[in-house]
Amino acid sequence: MSIFDSWLNIRNGLLARPGFQRWASAFPLTRPIAQRRARELFDIVAGFVYSQVLFACVRLKLFEALADGPQSVEVLAERLELSPEAMTRLLRAAVSLRLVAHCADQRYALGELGAAMIGNPGISAMVEHHAMVYADLADPVALLRGESKSTALSSYWAYAANAEAVHADDQAIDGYTALMSDSQSLIAGDVLDAYSLKDHQCLLDVGGGDGTFLVAAAKRWPHLRVILFDLPAVAERARARFEREGLGERATAVGGDLMRDPLPEGADIISLVRVLHDHNDAEVDAIIKSVRRTLPSGGTLMVAEPMSGTPGAEPIGDAYFGLYLLAMGSGRPRTPLEIENMLRLNIFDPVRLVPTARPILTRLLVANRMV
Repeated sequence: MSIFDSWLNIRNGLLARPGFQRWASAFPLTRPIAQRRARELFDIVAGFVYSQVLFACVRLKLFEALADGPQSVEVLAERLELSPEAMTRLLRAAVSLRLVAHCADQRYALGELGAAMIGNPGISAMVEHHAMVYADLADPVALLRGESKSTALSSYWAYAANAEAVHADDQAIDGYTALMSDSQSLIAGDVLDAYSLKDHQCLLDVGGGDGTFLVAAAKRWPHLRVILFDLPAVAERARARFEREGLGERATAVGGDLMRDPLPEGADIISLVRVLHDHNDAEVDAIIKSVRRTLPSGGTLMVAEPMSGTPGAEPIGDAYFGLYLLAMGSGRPRTPLEIENMLRLNIFDPVRLVPTARPILTRLLVANRMV
């Protein structure tokens, strides 16, 4: 047994003792630490309830109701079709989570986090989407053991394995496209701020949805040509969006199957924005090989997605995406080093991790195809 293992055993043995817990809570020097640890543990226990408070606020459009200024319980209750008692209960819960603020005149206003929700509609879309996640995680042990044969998330994302199914169900693809667009708008600016495309001529975005990322790139760099590759039904929506945005001949949308069809040629940089973590290792290797075949020597690949082991955001990469992707039935969160190794095996070098403004949302690897 190593010294570290011995230390862990001693520490964990102490922390598990009720007597030590009582002593640590009472002793002045350890009391703040004990209280903080107790709060952290209770937050984990109560986390689902907290998320349901947020879900109720989003579903009832409470933040929109408060966007114009403070409101009384009575006004909010009538507008949201709740009893005054239920409205008060929800408001107090939201205040405790800093979603809502309690004013001195007994009215309620947007809190810090509630105001942030108004400014980022993509977050509300994800909260609504999480109704499926909550259902799929009702029995996490069954999910981990592979006993959950069908999940809401695997059904929702089933289009990824069947392009024809997407053609047959416009409502399903509309829902997916809107969700991806709303959530991608949160990270497009971060990626484009981190890596400039001023020296590139043509960007190919693989799995680009309705073109949210490409529209942002094309507007920022007027010289840039952009190509989108996604399933045919998705590409149709991207093509229509490019026309609405007035991008003209600068933007092209190509439909195809990422696992079967070659990627469009002509780009000197290719982006994979939240694509690799949706796939298992063998599929990721195939995607990278397809990118390598398409890029010219010296061409650039951008990989942008939440990653495992992100300092300060470990629960996002490992807990949230680890279980989300398991319920989805495909993919896993990877560390930057894991992705880097997969890129190097496919003749991409150098590979560098480019800092982003909000690594909790996305990290960015930039690699070049070797000559």
